[in-house]
Amino acid sequence: MKKWVTAFFMTWGKFCAIPCPYKVWDSACTALTLVMLPFFGLIIGAIWAAAAYLLVLADCPPALTAAALTAIPYTVPGFIHLDGFMDCSDAILSRRDLAERQRILKDPSTGSFAVISLCIVMIVTFAALSGGIGNRNLFCLAVIPAVSRCCSSLAVLTRRPIGHSSYAGLSSTRRELRSRASAVIIMLATAVTVPAVLVFPLGLCAAVTAAGSACAIEYGIRQLGGMSGDVSGYAITIGELCGIVAFVLL
Repeated sequence: MKKWVTAFFMTWGKFCAIPCPYKVWDSACTALTLVMLPFFGLIIGAIWAAAAYLLVLADCPPALTAAALTAIPYTVPGFIHLDGFMDCSDAILSRRDLAERQRILKDPSTGSFAVISLCIVMIVTFAALSGGIGNRNLFCLAVIPAVSRCCSSLAVLTRRPIGHSSYAGLSSTRRELRSRASAVIIMLATAVTVPAVLVFPLGLCAAVTAAGSACAIEYGIRQLGGMSGDVSGYAITIGELCGIVAFVLL
């Protein structure tokens, strides 16, 4: 139990910008942070949905509401997944050979492809949310971040990592924890998606988010030679964007 509590606070400190009240780190629990990540997706989603409800209740202008709701899913996690999305965009869109794409992925500088891709994500998200959300099921916003993180966590646990990935050294730990961690994530995903399927449009938003994340994971792995934290952020960003578009079109 202590390891799970430690992993919870490690995940909080690593993947959430809200100040963590208990700072702790144990490298033996690093793999368990992948199990906790979807739970933080639920927390981020709950904050997102609550903010949407309050903005609608306060009758804020649609443009201001859209701007706030565009910022929240990226600000609360501390932009960490958006950083991975930008790194992957730079590498993939360079259209170089695999070795060069992997070198670009590790390069800390920001290229034009990353900036352009970021602008496209922000524009599409803002445009989708600016049409008004008052008559929509805001619980969709709580589901989207959890589903995207379930997909990414499972991929990091089960897919071959890129050699330079911070998860590459977890091979033995991954084998020990894969079944248990995957089972926990699958149970969480089931707990989120099965009830959602029964309440339209929650189920469709969850399905579209999962499909977008899965496609991004597969594409990222093929283009970059394996799974990494950056590919995880790439998939989370694309999956959530797909979920947002589904949310406003229903």
